[in-house]
Amino acid sequence: MNKKITAAALAMALGAAFATVSTTAAAAEMGGKEKCYGVALKGKNDCKAGAGTTCAGTSKVDYQGNAWSMVPAGTCEKTESKTSATGYGQLKAFKEKQA
Repeated sequence: MNKKITAAALAMALGAAFATVSTTAAAAEMGGKEKCYGVALKGKNDCKAGAGTTCAGTSKVDYQGNAWSMVPAGTCEKTESKTSATGYGQLKAFKEKQA
């Protein structure tokens, strides 16, 4: 029985370690930055739609839930967003709360 529990614990620990490495690698690929939704001001969002294209500066309102800006990794969910249900930026697009 202990071997089964130990094997399961080891598998879970390795899974968590790989997830952490994957997240860290993704942040490194983006220059230590992450996409943060709901923090851009009107016309100030970042966007990349592929090589040679852009959609930057297309947000219609401040704190638009589907518009993002690049922020230092780890700061998004600490950055103010007046339209987010949490009051802070989100790592995924969201529907804005009503004021």
